[in-house]
Amino acid sequence: MSSAQSRQDATRGVLFTFVAFVIWGLFPLYWKPLHHIPALQILCHRIVWSALFVAGILTVRHNWAWLGEAVRQPQKLAIFGLSSLMLSLNWLIYIWAVNAGHVVEASLGYFINPLFNVLLGRLFLAEKLTPIQRSAVLLAAAGVAWITWTSGTVPLIALSLAATFGLYGLLRKKAPLASLEGLALETFLMAPLALAALLWFQWQGQGAFLHEAVGSDVLLVGAGVVTAVPLLLFAAGARRLKLATVGLIQYIGPTIQLALGVWLFGEPFDSAKLLGFCLIWLALLLYSAAGLLSMRQQKRSAATA
Repeated sequence: MSSAQSRQDATRGVLFTFVAFVIWGLFPLYWKPLHHIPALQILCHRIVWSALFVAGILTVRHNWAWLGEAVRQPQKLAIFGLSSLMLSLNWLIYIWAVNAGHVVEASLGYFINPLFNVLLGRLFLAEKLTPIQRSAVLLAAAGVAWITWTSGTVPLIALSLAATFGLYGLLRKKAPLASLEGLALETFLMAPLALAALLWFQWQGQGAFLHEAVGSDVLLVGAGVVTAVPLLLFAAGARRLKLATVGLIQYIGPTIQLALGVWLFGEPFDSAKLLGFCLIWLALLLYSAAGLLSMRQQKRSAATA
């Protein structure tokens, strides 16, 4: 590949990844109009319509061969069962948090998630932490501790979002599968339970689908599209970019969420909370610097090899 083609490929990678994180950042605008529907019902719709949407994509691409191999591997299925549970919990907590007026705290969860991943790597994968990474984790912990002390409550939403998504990523490392196929398997595993729950809600007269405004029904069905599209964009972008570049772009999502929470939804964000966020942002700056430094060292090593 020529240098011009490489630059063009990298530019597309940045564009795809940027758009993916912008969409994720704007998710509160999608879920807020559904605040009158219980979060569990929204989650079930998201799972079922996502499964149908990715099934359609797999059919168009004639890409079903991998599924037969996957279902013949009980260990892989068990891991994906756990990963789909973590993903579903993450989705449920996030939807509930947005519709309950906790967008700012939800954004905090995704700010600390990269550092939580570093900690999980140390605990479960025996990955060594550099001094900079160790300092970043301690700074983030100090930020969370400060927010807890000044507010008088532990930021459970933020910690739960970081933990569930971090554990989801850890499980996916144990049984790697491409983005589309991975999402398909996870939603296929959860779809029967989600569909059964939706039928139960309908039978009990508590179902929202077809009993609310048409706009609500459209948003529930569209949840499958808005779930899959950014994941596909992210997969296409990440393949074209270095991990350090993706790591920097990922902060766009929670930054947009934080801005929406403070300026659009009017959630409280006092100076004490700002200081806690500043400690976490400083931790992320150190973490990103460590990634860039490591990338430069690898380049130097490759050049002298």
